[in-house]
This record gives sequence, structure tokens and C-alpha cells, in this order.
Amino acid sequence: PSQIAVGYGLLLLLLWGLATAPWTTLTILVLLINLFYVASILFKLLLSLVGSADRFHQITDEEVAALDDRDLPIYTILVPVYKEPEVMPILIKSLSKLDYPHERLDVLILLEENDRDTIEAARAAKPPRYVRLLLVPDSKPKTKPKACNYGLAFARGEYLTIYDAEDIPDPDQLKKAVIAFRKGDPSLVCVQAALNYFNRSENFLTRMFTLEYSYWFDYLLPGLETLRMPIPLGGTSNHFRTDRLRELQGWDPFNVTEDADLGIRASQHGYTVGVINSTTYEEANCAVKNWIRQRSRWIKGYMQTWLVHNRNPLRSLRKLGLKNWLSYQFFIGGSFFTFLTSPIMWLLFIYWLLTRAHWLQNIFPSWLVYVGLFNLLVGNAIGIYLNLVAVFRRGYYDLAFYALLNPIYWQLHSMAAYMALWQLFTKPFYWEKTIHGLSKFTHAKVQEAAHKAA
Repeated sequence: PSQIAVGYGLLLLLLWGLATAPWTTLTILVLLINLFYVASILFKLLLSLVGSADRFHQITDEEVAALDDRDLPIYTILVPVYKEPEVMPILIKSLSKLDYPHERLDVLILLEENDRDTIEAARAAKPPRYVRLLLVPDSKPKTKPKACNYGLAFARGEYLTIYDAEDIPDPDQLKKAVIAFRKGDPSLVCVQAALNYFNRSENFLTRMFTLEYSYWFDYLLPGLETLRMPIPLGGTSNHFRTDRLRELQGWDPFNVTEDADLGIRASQHGYTVGVINSTTYEEANCAVKNWIRQRSRWIKGYMQTWLVHNRNPLRSLRKLGLKNWLSYQFFIGGSFFTFLTSPIMWLLFIYWLLTRAHWLQNIFPSWLVYVGLFNLLVGNAIGIYLNLVAVFRRGYYDLAFYALLNPIYWQLHSMAAYMALWQLFTKPFYWEKTIHGLSKFTHAKVQEAAHKAA
């Protein structure tokens, strides 16, 4: 209720400003948007520079080889599956390729009770003994975190991770996570493996998606880890201490970007999240409508997370500390805020280019023009540069040219952000199902591409 009251109060203040001093009000709004944008982009530049030198959880092959399989703990893997009967044989085969003693694996395939086709396909695949098929009772909300919470109640492992049905993790990923936990501080509650794509060269969208994720997991998250700031987790390949995950009460079943929320809650409890040098390969979305649906869900989850943890900003500030609180505001709130405001600023700029309208001088006094020009030239150049550096750590040099096209990709984010904002009010807990299997890559090509990428 207090947030709703503040929201209405700000809206009334805006309307009063527009009614009494419209040009001054619009100038202040444009100034705030520009200042927030430049602060956000410089913050990400700082994180990337720090992350480029990060080597904290680099696990060597020698360390993996030195592990004694007899000393390894039981490891639980949760695999939520919904309306994906065609992936079941592939999923079972992929899990069997993990370099971890099968007698110490505890794989829980989470199946919705009313998803009969997938249940029958899972049984027909004849999973090995270390795989359990767990039927999640039909209930609201129908979300992945609800299913994972149900699976958490049955987990037997000392450690636990989540894989999506189409994931192809590095075979030694579980062992690297065990080493990271053993070497890490007791406060280390989770380590996140990087996500990347096996079909990166399929079309424009998959190339841009790969650039984005390479930058995110190879530079941005390591920068957050080095500076000991809250890390919004990805939706898969995050590895937990099971007892600590239960202490945190699992995932918020109503949050559609559940792991971002969990990363913030872990930080509020004084826990840290790390990043390990292991990769899980997924199918990059290659269809625009499907990509927008998926991205709108992620952005809606960021909006939910930002609102939930700002119900009592002072309490969050006390729990997180000023540095982590500001990081959270810029990283979670700043992400969707820039997506929402970016098209407004671009449309103003394009309108001025086409019309040279003099009335815009009332909004943009000369000093504000320079601030806007800095954002247009330097801000966008930094944004392009940050995606350009993503090619180096993985050697994806064929994608370097596509970094120049990022302003186009950002507008797709804005479309998804406005869809997310609409759904936040109309159906906040609705889970936009991402359709997989649209890629032209066959399973054989997928395995070959993932092997080459690794």
C-alpha cells in the first residue's frame, strides 16, 4: 500500500508540474533520465573493467583431475520440464554425459501433474536409477520456481543445481562447483556457471543474444563478484549449498525471474555468490516474437524484484549496506528503466533531426543539450564497446561487427519492457512460456557445436 501511495503521489506531482510549469517539468524529467542513464552506463563500464581481470573462481583441470570420486558428495540436479515431450530422450542422454559418479547423482525431473504427454515421454525414455520423475501437484502459480520449491523438498544432495531441459553443461561443471565451495568462504552460498549458445551463428538475433550473454557472464558478473556486490542469478546452472538454500526458503514462486530475486535475498542475509569458469550451452532464441515473450518475462521479473525489495527501502539499505543497495538500484532498477526511457529519447532526437522544431529548446536549454550529446555519443559508444569486448574471452571475433548494431537490439529490449510493464499490472504472475526447438540445429549439430565452443 505504501508503494501504491507513493506512486499516486508522484503521478499527481507530475500532473501538477505539467499544469503549472510544463517546460520546467519536462526539462527536469529529461535531465533525470540523462543523469540516470550516464550513471548506469559508467557503472557497467566499471564492473566490466574489474571483471576483465577477475580470476577468483578459476578452477584448473589439474584440480578437477585430483578429485577422488569416492569423496564426492551427493549432488541434486533439478530439471523443470513443461510441455516438452520431444526433449526427454535428449535430456536423459545429456545428463549421462556429466563427469560425476552416477551413484552420487540425485536427478529430479520435475513434471507438472497434468502434462500427460511429457510424463509418458519421460517414462518411455527409461531413465537410469539415479533419475527420479517427480510429479508437481497442479496448483497456482504455474511457474518454474514453484516447481523447483517442490523439488527442493525432496532433494538429497549436499549441493544442488538447476538445468533447463535443453541445457548442455560442461561435463566437469559439478566437480568445479564442488571445488569452488571447498575453496570458498563459508559465506559462499552459490556459484554461477556461465551461459552461452551453441547456435550463435544462426541469424542476427542469435548473434546479438550471444554477444549480450558473453558480456554478461564473462565480464559483468565477475565484476560484481570481485566488488562483492549482489549478483542477480541466471535461471539455470546456479549451484547452491542445499542447506543454505533451504534457509533462504528457496525461490519466490510468484516471481517470474526467480533467481535474480534469490541473489538479492542471499546478499541481504550476508551470503555471497561467486562465478566459476564453466559454461552451459543453450539454444539462443532465433525468432523475434518468441524472444520478446521470453525477454518480457525476464524484465517483468526484474520489475517485481525491484518493487519487492523496495517495499521498505531503509530496511533494505540497512541489510545490504550503501554500496550494495546502490548497486541493486542501478543494476536491477536501472536495467528496465533505461529500456523504458530509451525509445522516448531516441524519438525526440529523430523528431528534432527531421523537423528542427524550435519548441524543443524549451525542454533542452543549452547546458542540457551538452548532457544529452554526451549520452548520445559517449554513452552509446560505451554501450557498443562493452558488447564489443565480449568477443575476446571466448574468441568470438566473427561477432565483432554486430556489436555496432546494438542500438537496434536495444529497441527490441524496449518493446519487451513495455510488454512487461503492461503485464505487471494485468497478469503479474503469468509465465510466458519460451518455445524451444526452433533452431535449425539438429541434436547432432548441437552436441558438435557445444563441443567446439567448449
